Amino acid sequence: MKIGLIKEQKTPTDRRVVLTPHTCKQLIINYPELKIKIEPSPHRVFSDDEYREQGIEVSADLSDCDVLLGVKEVPIEALIPDKKYFFFSHTIKKQPYNRDLLRAVLQKNIQLFDHETLVDEHGIRLVAFGYYAGLVGAYNGLRTFGLKSDSFCLPKAETLHDANALKGEMQKIKLPPIKILITGKGRVGSGIKEMLLAAGIEEVSAKSFLYKSFPNPVFTQIDVTQYNKRIDGKEATKKDFYKNPHKYQSDFLKFARVADCYIAGHFYGQGASDFFSIDDIKSDEFKIQVIADISCDIKTPIPTTLRSSAIADPIYGVHRQTGEETDFNDPQAIAVMAVDNLPCELPRDASEGFSKHFSEKIIPAFFDNDQNGILARAQMTQNGQLTPRFQYLSDYVSGKF
Repeated sequence: MKIGLIKEQKTPTDRRVVLTPHTCKQLIINYPELKIKIEPSPHRVFSDDEYREQGIEVSADLSDCDVLLGVKEVPIEALIPDKKYFFFSHTIKKQPYNRDLLRAVLQKNIQLFDHETLVDEHGIRLVAFGYYAGLVGAYNGLRTFGLKSDSFCLPKAETLHDANALKGEMQKIKLPPIKILITGKGRVGSGIKEMLLAAGIEEVSAKSFLYKSFPNPVFTQIDVTQYNKRIDGKEATKKDFYKNPHKYQSDFLKFARVADCYIAGHFYGQGASDFFSIDDIKSDEFKIQVIADISCDIKTPIPTTLRSSAIADPIYGVHRQTGEETDFNDPQAIAVMAVDNLPCELPRDASEGFSKHFSEKIIPAFFDNDQNGILARAQMTQNGQLTPRFQYLSDYVSGKF
């Protein structure tokens, strides 16, 4: 079996990799029948020479590879027909901007495995960059607060070497006694929490956050049952919420009345309510000054996320009265940080973490006849057709969605 590591061609350039040089070497030792080739890239966080030093072939010709691994979407013209591809296709939520990509995958008889669809038997994702998005997102959220309030200035995350450097910068600042709200307790949420704790910010309960004052900065981390409530007044549970999101309405505003900074790291399911409306931000009771939207779903469920922002220019403002984009320094603006590729600011750390999980949880499936069904569950396309699990994308492909 031969695996090819493709170069990233999406703009802006992504420096992350699925497999690091060290992981490649270890995989070849563990699986003698495996060969790995690396497509040359001037942008990859690990240089071509670092792969060569580990005895890995670097070649521009990947036509003899059985499986091709990448991070971001592959340009349509670069897709090689009749291959197996693994990358983040950003199509499983019917994203309009990638409809033509999925159509091309089908037309070229490509077997597509989206990294997001690699799940265990319980539907839990096996590989993700979310933890690193949480680390950088929390850092960028506080950096945004410092710039908005003109109280401190943190260097951009992309200028720092690794996560420890980010934490070191956080420890240098002195925050006022603000309240920071976090939604989400998954991988992203764990990264956010780790960064805030590293900054010396105290964690408090949701009840204390809502009803108590503190002389120091604090944060609370809430899940879906705390910022949503059943319309009929019955008890809210996570299982019920995920099964019946239409039976719930947002209860987020009680937190918006006391929070100064909001860091969003939640998972949003179709059919759930928006957290608040664009009209809600007009109220003097809506206290939030900064929103760091790591999840970055445009306009829903956070209507102030008007667009994704770029690492080069990560912050924009949303005017409280008009709901339109403005300078984030405008006194009437909520500052929004909505970078959609945050792990790119920690490319080495993020790649090492992803590579470890991919090699441990996904690669074995190629050699054990997929005994746990990981590849079968993840495969989106085969023989020019959507697989049964992904038939819900048929209207998206046909243009009827």
